[in-house]
Amino acid sequence: MSQFLAVHPEHPQPRLVKRAAEILAGGGVIAYPTDSTYALACQVGDKTAVERICRIRRLERDHLFTLVCHDLSHLATYARVDNTSFRFIRHHIPGPYTFLLRATREAPRRLVHPRRRTIGLRVPESAIVRALIETHQGPLISTSLLLPGDEAPLTNADSIRERLERDVDAIIDGGHCGVVPTTVVDLTTGEVNVVREGLGELT
Repeated sequence: MSQFLAVHPEHPQPRLVKRAAEILAGGGVIAYPTDSTYALACQVGDKTAVERICRIRRLERDHLFTLVCHDLSHLATYARVDNTSFRFIRHHIPGPYTFLLRATREAPRRLVHPRRRTIGLRVPESAIVRALIETHQGPLISTSLLLPGDEAPLTNADSIRERLERDVDAIIDGGHCGVVPTTVVDLTTGEVNVVREGLGELT
């Protein structure tokens, strides 16, 4: 049975955020709200937790997860980026964007495209996500909460609880989320290429 944590979307309660971070550190899988959709997440390097997420979503083995970060402090560890791309990313974070970048050797395998050797990186605007990652003291491996057979991600924690309370270790209720995914931007060529138009507007 999962823990249900009602966290304020603008002023996250430290006690509840700490509990969610402890669950992640213990190998748990959580459902949580972002600035675009609800998502599933676990800590980086936890193969068992990643496999649990794959079973929940019935993902293929080549499905690529996203690295969700608090800021750009982990960028150099997991991705290679030139100065122009770095400035572009810095201008658009935090926000509902996923940036495709060249992966380093340190990047977890489940985050790296096997042929292109790219990685997807996010820095969400959500106060809950930022507090969670800061408390956890590390980025998360994440994927949107789109369940098998559904046409759109789940939009509220009560629905997630009804369907996943026995499959995840914690559900963070941060209020309603939308169904529009992030805007995906490919920066691997040195140019700005929009792969998917989503919630974020590029400026």
